[in-house]
Amino acid sequence: MTLIKISIALIALYYSGQSLAFTPTSITNSFTARTSASASASSIDTTRTKLYATAENKSFDEECDVLVLGSGPAARAIATLLSSKKKSNLDVLLADANYDRAWPPNYGIWQDEWESIQKLYGDEFGIDIGEKCIDRKWQVTDCFFGGSFDIPTTNRYRLDRPYIRVDKNALQDNLSLDGGYRIVKANHVSDAMGINLYSPAGSLIHDEDGSSIQLQTKGSDSADVSVRAKLIVDCTGHETNLVLKETKKDDLPPGFQIAYGALVTVDESEVKDTTRIGPYFKEAMTLFDYRTDHFKDETSLQKAENAPTFMYAMPLEGNKIFFEETSLVARPAISFQECKDRCFTRLEHLGIKVVDIEEEEFCYIPMGGPLPAKDQRIVGFGGASAMVHPSTGYNIGRNMIGAGAVANAIIAGLDVDSADVNLDQVAGSAYHAMWSPANQRQRNFAVFGGEYLMKQKVEGLRGFFDGFFRLPLEMWAGFLAGWPGLPNNDKHETWIARLAFGLTFVSKLPPKVGLDMFLSIVTYSISNGIELPQSVTPLFGEPESYEYVEKPKNQGDVAAKNEARKMIMASKVEEIIPVPFEEDVN
Repeated sequence: MTLIKISIALIALYYSGQSLAFTPTSITNSFTARTSASASASSIDTTRTKLYATAENKSFDEECDVLVLGSGPAARAIATLLSSKKKSNLDVLLADANYDRAWPPNYGIWQDEWESIQKLYGDEFGIDIGEKCIDRKWQVTDCFFGGSFDIPTTNRYRLDRPYIRVDKNALQDNLSLDGGYRIVKANHVSDAMGINLYSPAGSLIHDEDGSSIQLQTKGSDSADVSVRAKLIVDCTGHETNLVLKETKKDDLPPGFQIAYGALVTVDESEVKDTTRIGPYFKEAMTLFDYRTDHFKDETSLQKAENAPTFMYAMPLEGNKIFFEETSLVARPAISFQECKDRCFTRLEHLGIKVVDIEEEEFCYIPMGGPLPAKDQRIVGFGGASAMVHPSTGYNIGRNMIGAGAVANAIIAGLDVDSADVNLDQVAGSAYHAMWSPANQRQRNFAVFGGEYLMKQKVEGLRGFFDGFFRLPLEMWAGFLAGWPGLPNNDKHETWIARLAFGLTFVSKLPPKVGLDMFLSIVTYSISNGIELPQSVTPLFGEPESYEYVEKPKNQGDVAAKNEARKMIMASKVEEIIPVPFEEDVN
């Protein structure tokens, strides 16, 4: 009798556990409860989860293999490659209510980096982004770091490395070719509350066969658009609402690059030497002008020295030029008004008379910060995956070259028999293509660089960059690239290469700056954990991988349960086998 009571208690406990296990939230976490998704569908309040209820009926406004959210360079690049007829037959849908809006930023990139992107897109994906996407090319690049360490303010440091200005309108059009991805002019309405959990309820739901998401058009007559996709790629930018970031205790918040830019026409009526505009030669792109001799009062000068900005100048046709006064990275961000005021103060000091402003640009780029959290079904890409260079703010080259590896990972994962597709694995492979352990280590090295630059006054930045560009070109170019597939990145892809870079770099710095960097390395390593030492030594192992790992089933003590099952079956007094012991577990 006692045994029967125990058996009944076990059965009751087991079924009580069953009812707790299959909650509505379990179906949204496909990594921890993929097997429970179909079993729990009937228990969900259908008034709150309309999308899930219609998944089996396929009553969606749109269905696709991959849904790409956003329409900036990252979004259009990944959508273009995923829909390349040379590589796949995927049906790709791109969603953005502002799809027709022109891209505001001006994009600059080293010529050899652009050529590597052009080769990847053409050779592997059959996409031509050649000369038609180049607006202007300069064979040389100039820098001004005078004003500290006995460097005269008139000193020009010339780099023999060509630079180009991307024709943003041509690139935008070129990544929107007919016959590729489809378009829906609507935005998502969801906010991530936890890993694979979203608000409002039912607006975004994952299951083992795909994702159901609610979009909404803009305007007074806005309407809902329901979409069913196998995979969703979020390219909505740095401050995405869908992709959660890691929350490790040592993670630092992002710094911010702020810049005010203006495409202007200048007065050359009284200029004798029209080969340059002020000190900026038209044959060269000026990457950095960190001089501060244009500030005449002590208060403004001290402010500029403590919160430095530099001029970035792109001479265009005739007397047109694009100027941009830039705060490289700061936390908190410098104001746009400060950048604008400094820009025109500098131009006035240099004798450059602006007669017309054609365009203004307000550049806002979060740099560094935590990487995406693991085990997410939504694939973040571009700013949504923190792909911006943490030390420089460069992103167009990284996004476009990185789209190749991510597209290949997604295509490989989806280009199999539908019964064999594991969408969690596809998402993990896409993240791994961006953030392999090796690439995480390289990024961690650059994150320290951004943190170091953030705390420098103008004197330190002048000394830093004067030493930086005295390195062999492949060393400094590789650091600025910072992404697999870009030229010279191989000089930074291993810990020993980064260590060699660091030791060589310190030897090029003014002693004062070199000592400050050494002390910063020590204090940063003490206060921010193993990430910097891990990036330049073989110690401390590898960062955790993003690759999918199937979660083990909670089977308890298998040997004990199998033993109990056999003993009960052999028992002469016990006939009821408790549910936990019913199956012979292998």
